[in-house]
Amino acid sequence: MSSFLQIKIYRHKFIAYVIFVVTIGLTLGILTCAMLLNQWVGDARIEAANAFAGVENELQYDADRIEAYMQRIYSNHSLMADARSFLSSSAEGYLTNSLQNSQFSQPLVSFPEDIKTYLYSWARGEITQISLHTNQYGNVVRFNDNGIASFMFGLANTDEAFHDTILKGFVYRKKLSDGALGPKEFGELRFLVSSDQIFKSIQNYRLGKAAAVSASGEIYLIGNGPDQDLKELSRLATANGRSHGYISKGFFKHIFFVTFPSTKFNFKFVSIVDLSMLIRQHARMLITIFLIVLTTIISVLLLIVYNMRDDSRFLHRIIQSIGRVKTANFTPNRPARYRRNEYGMIARELDDMIQQLDKHIRNEYLLKLKQQETEMKALQHQINPHFLYNTLEVIRSTALVNRDMDTADAIATLGALYREMVKKENIISIASELELLQKYLEIMEFKYPERFYYQVNVEQALLSIPTVKFWMQPLAENFFIHGFNASHEFNLYVVNGWEAEDHYALEFVDNGRGMNAERLNTVRSTFLSHDDTSSNSIGLRNVYTRLHYFYGNNFSIEIENNEEAGVKISVRISKEVIEHVQADDCG
Repeated sequence: MSSFLQIKIYRHKFIAYVIFVVTIGLTLGILTCAMLLNQWVGDARIEAANAFAGVENELQYDADRIEAYMQRIYSNHSLMADARSFLSSSAEGYLTNSLQNSQFSQPLVSFPEDIKTYLYSWARGEITQISLHTNQYGNVVRFNDNGIASFMFGLANTDEAFHDTILKGFVYRKKLSDGALGPKEFGELRFLVSSDQIFKSIQNYRLGKAAAVSASGEIYLIGNGPDQDLKELSRLATANGRSHGYISKGFFKHIFFVTFPSTKFNFKFVSIVDLSMLIRQHARMLITIFLIVLTTIISVLLLIVYNMRDDSRFLHRIIQSIGRVKTANFTPNRPARYRRNEYGMIARELDDMIQQLDKHIRNEYLLKLKQQETEMKALQHQINPHFLYNTLEVIRSTALVNRDMDTADAIATLGALYREMVKKENIISIASELELLQKYLEIMEFKYPERFYYQVNVEQALLSIPTVKFWMQPLAENFFIHGFNASHEFNLYVVNGWEAEDHYALEFVDNGRGMNAERLNTVRSTFLSHDDTSSNSIGLRNVYTRLHYFYGNNFSIEIENNEEAGVKISVRISKEVIEHVQADDCG
């Protein structure tokens, strides 16, 4: 990472990417959590609505039972008479009136027992108190948790037992009249439905916290013990006037509430959802979302780092290549895996440019220096070419005067050879190089008449190949110095050249004395040696060095003894490098 952070462009870009990715990641994470929280709040609201519907159904169920029981009273004269007797101000009075109104021919009917059978049992214990009232007092039948009835007579209507409070329950009021005595009402029945029993039926709902708030401000906490905070929140929720909303109790405490007004009685059902508690309940899911978002952010940043690191690596390579050019360092650089973008294209072109510059310098300068060194050695250290031409011409004229035609031809060939060596450019074709070699071999034929012969068998495809000047003659000269046998009647030097599938091949073969193993190894080792000290002759090392400057590593030279006699020198030139050299010459 430190490599691309050192580059100002990438450092600023990376910081921008980090800010962007983190912002997007956090935004998506927050939105996801908000959507989930909203869904959870919605689920709590639905759960509260279902619980409220359960309360309303229970109240409706009890109302239906009370209506059915009222029909029973009106349809049963004995029960109606006993209910009228129950209006007595004392238990003794009720029993006396009940016995007086009973008939021996009919079973005894008891209003309290009938209430227990048809109301307390039917309502599953939700109706816990029934009272019958006159204008001044009321008589009460109350059932405990075990269904055992207790009675109170003559209680004033203002007694606390008759106060309507949501803490005790909900009161159904029904007027009671006896049709046999006329339409005038003689009392009022009050049925108390226990709040504890009603709200106990919804405790299986996942409500969290809930309460019932009466119109007078009384608060019944559903399924909770004493909780002043819940009372205050319930009071605030009902006073808010909205069916649902949020109450803030500090920066980290926000409450969602939903209220439902009852259609049966004057109270509101309130459900309270603590958002912090809701978050704690779903902490695992929120942590999972956080880890997913964090992993995604890290993965995206790692991908950005990987791409920026590769791009910066190419930019470093471009800067490095420019620095190498400025310091004239054209040594081959390690190969790079170029990317398919503009940076990769520029880096690739710079590397190619450095290679072309290196090749151009080798061809135009190093090779030229080596060629000049070779020419100086061939001309025996600064012999004046014009003086040599004039001297050879004088000797040739003298031979012609004396009618020595062979000597004259030999001198003419030698002069032409040196004239071509000086006149020709450093880079010539194989055909021109073969012409120089043939002139040298013609002179050797003149020197050794009837004892030396040569042949040149080179395919047409090789003649146009570019090469350096004056490298074949030193190979032939090596034969005359080390392999030629003057006493032998047949000394042969053969040059063969042909085109193979991926290279061009040249062979220089003689039938001389050959080399012993030690000498052969010494000559081969000179090809790999960097010792370029001068000598009195132009040797194989000089030829190898000049060809290596020109062709690079895409050529090879081998030397070995022939099986019959003599030495064979093989030169192989890759077709690939020839294409590059020809393209450079065209450029």
